[in-house]
Amino acid sequence: MPTPSLDALPIRRLTLRDLTACADLSEDRGWPREEHKWGFLLVAGRGYGIDDPEGGLVAACVVTQYGPQDRPALGALGMVLVAGRHARRGVGRRLMRHVVSAMGTTPLTLHATPYGRPLYEELGFKVTGRAEMVRGNFIPGGREDGVPTRAATAEDLTSILRLDEEVFGADRTHIITRLPAFADQLRVAEENGRITGYAGAWPNMDTQVVGPLIARDTETARALLASLAAHTDRPLRTDIDVRHEELLAWVKERGLESVAFNSVMTYGVTELPGDWTRRFAPLTVAAG
Repeated sequence: MPTPSLDALPIRRLTLRDLTACADLSEDRGWPREEHKWGFLLVAGRGYGIDDPEGGLVAACVVTQYGPQDRPALGALGMVLVAGRHARRGVGRRLMRHVVSAMGTTPLTLHATPYGRPLYEELGFKVTGRAEMVRGNFIPGGREDGVPTRAATAEDLTSILRLDEEVFGADRTHIITRLPAFADQLRVAEENGRITGYAGAWPNMDTQVVGPLIARDTETARALLASLAAHTDRPLRTDIDVRHEELLAWVKERGLESVAFNSVMTYGVTELPGDWTRRFAPLTVAAG
């Protein structure tokens, strides 16, 4: 039988049963397999994909929605991948058009690599910011212990959710409540019994990814990041909003090095909701 054209292959919803195929697709494009992250996103978000008649996936992406389920306030697109053998044949554009259409009037955001940015601009996304990825072995020292931090407990969850919605600008309960199981560490900064920031660190291949990182100010962000580093032997990796120049300078003094820059893009809104001054790093760029 003749092989169907790519345009004829249906786009379907992905589930956790597609985890291995998604990881295979990542590996095909030279990315780490990232099965831990894929599993989280496929459960917490909506995966979309195109099956390859010869096995595996032609393409995939994930959308994570925030806010009321019946009327999301924001959707974050990530993990947009096309198998190498099908690259530059319009399949990524078709998948993205489908997802944007499926999201209707919901505002969208994504982190774009320089390679992917032209496609997103063609679809109507606008650059509204930048994030710098940094990675390395953290060198302790300095005055990071001026802000008390501790491991989060179950009793902290209500306060964390309240702070997160205030800073992020949309309800992320379905994401934040999964953090204790997803992350190796979840820590809070506290002053006079009030939580002023929180941060997680989760395993991704050979690194610990720091995110989310939400804090009252740079001093609090430094304390949280240092406390996470003190409880792991792995290199740290995180994506910091470039407007947080002071934090970026500090992490580089502590041994982390710049790896890449991504464009923060939006569709349907001119800027992201919430308070960027307290939003230092996302859970993962794939989920906003």
